[in-house]
Amino acid sequence: MAKHPTAKVTLAEYETLAEFRYSLRKFLHFSEEAAAAAGLTPQNHQALLAIKGFPSGLRMTIGDLAERLQIRHNSAVGLVDRLVQKRLVKRMQDKADRRQAWLALTKQGEAVLETLSAAHKEQLQQSGPQIETLLKRLRSGSA
Repeated sequence: MAKHPTAKVTLAEYETLAEFRYSLRKFLHFSEEAAAAAGLTPQNHQALLAIKGFPSGLRMTIGDLAERLQIRHNSAVGLVDRLVQKRLVKRMQDKADRRQAWLALTKQGEAVLETLSAAHKEQLQQSGPQIETLLKRLRSGSA
C-alpha cells in the first residue's frame, strides 16, 4: 500500500474522485454485462483480450497471463483449461522446448473477442470524454 499523502484532500477532489470511480464502475458494469451476454465471465473476456493484445512479436505464456490478470499461476492454468474447453484458446507447444506452451486464440475466440471489443470501443467513445475530463481535473489539481 502507498504511503499516506501529506496534502489534504479538498471537497472538490473528493467529488471528482467519486465521480471518476462512478464512471469507471459504470464502464466495468457494461463490460461485465457484455461478457455475460457472450457467454463469458469477465475474467474469460480479460484473458482473451490479454492474449490478443500481448505485444506483437511476443508469445504469451500462462505465466504472462497470470501477470497480466494479476492472478496466481495455478488460477491462470485453470482459466486457460476452461477457455480451451470452450474452444476459445489453444495451447501450442514450443518445438525447441516442449515444456514451454504458448497461448493463442482460436478462430472462435477471435470472433467472440472482436464482437466484445467493438462494443467496448463504442462504449468508451461515449464515456471516455467524461473520464478524460475527470482525469485532467485530478492531474491539474483543479478538482
